[in-house]
Amino acid sequence: MNVRVQQPASSALHTASYYAASSAAQPDYPALQGETSCDVCVVGGGFSGLNTAIELAERGMRVVVLEAHKIGWGASGRNGGQLIRGVGHGLDQFAPIIGSDGVRQLKLMGLEAVDIVRQRIEQHAIDCDLTWGYCDLANKPSDLEGFAADAEELRALGYRHELRLLQPEEMHRVVGSDRYVGGLIDRGSGHLHPLNLALGEARVAESLGVRLFEQSTVTRIDYGSQVRVHTGQGSVRASTLVLGCNAYLNGLNAELSGKVLPAGSYIIATEPLSEAMARQLLPQNMAVCDQRVALDYYRLSADRRLLFGGACHYSGRDPKDIAAYMRPKMLKVFPQLANVRIDYQWGGMIGIGANRLPQIGRLHDQPNVYYAQAYSGHGLNATHLAGKLLAEAISGQHSGRFDLFAQVPHITFPGGKHLRSPLLALGMLWHRFKELI
Repeated sequence: MNVRVQQPASSALHTASYYAASSAAQPDYPALQGETSCDVCVVGGGFSGLNTAIELAERGMRVVVLEAHKIGWGASGRNGGQLIRGVGHGLDQFAPIIGSDGVRQLKLMGLEAVDIVRQRIEQHAIDCDLTWGYCDLANKPSDLEGFAADAEELRALGYRHELRLLQPEEMHRVVGSDRYVGGLIDRGSGHLHPLNLALGEARVAESLGVRLFEQSTVTRIDYGSQVRVHTGQGSVRASTLVLGCNAYLNGLNAELSGKVLPAGSYIIATEPLSEAMARQLLPQNMAVCDQRVALDYYRLSADRRLLFGGACHYSGRDPKDIAAYMRPKMLKVFPQLANVRIDYQWGGMIGIGANRLPQIGRLHDQPNVYYAQAYSGHGLNATHLAGKLLAEAISGQHSGRFDLFAQVPHITFPGGKHLRSPLLALGMLWHRFKELI
């Protein structure tokens, strides 16, 4: 197999991804030493934590961010880079809890979430290869029927960007593969370099006075009217705490850990392709995603590599060789890449919730402890929305938007940490079986 894969990095560095190899300068923020205090302590230096910190700092609050590894080390710095409208799946199911108007507001916030990212990038001139254009790919005719309904609903919500249904004979205008029976183009979604976005947002936060600490794993939290957050070499005293660790919460809070399942997702990156080959694969340089349970998602990088991802694992075990596992999936879509070298392979954990709605709220018994997690693979935009909603709630802006998320109940996965993954893996196998028949 034609593979030249970078070796894994230590946990003190970023995973050996294409993003880490092509990123902007990665500053080293200090580890927390000694005691300090602030208005809000944020645990997690990914998109959730960074954007919560930015929003709070813009509202005049003193913020400290604690990251166990490097800023953007988790899913924020290694994801597929697809910026897609919407939050959650099947939002109408929540109408009995938040009402039909509440559901409509969630749908509108799913559109606003992309605008938050757009505005953050434009306002602060963050260089992250932002490219507009996305296409949902239909694997079967019923998918295309669903796309038509989606487009109609989006227009009814006032979505101002171009939406266009594609019939089977039009698919080669978007993707050079015969696997799909239709699609839905969305010019209001797109793709970008996620690690560069995270690094840019860290610079924005720092410019606003946010104190950022790396290599500062939280070891214990003392709850109360004032929280005290302990790391190996220091502590932070704060009036308010935000937990934004998602799939990397690692038991830090038992209540929240039980409601999010860490699931592995994987990406390979080819060598740079010729302009002709890149145009053949994705003629309009769109990000794309199919509709299967074990979905494929892919796009081109700025230097014309194909970044091909998917294969979500609920078993808790990563493939021994990601490239060997993912390459056959890529070749089913693009057999013309049989002789193309794979330069990078990497994976990471995404946070899955049982109902696929992002979990944004605060602890019932600790009203000064807020959280955001379980983005179910659509975190690039949802994290930015979460940061805004958390800041609105913490700063006392009672818009009710935070409450719409907070009042939706989220079940705890049964079986504890050792049985959660196998049980969900069985459930996903059942969904894949139904998909096949």
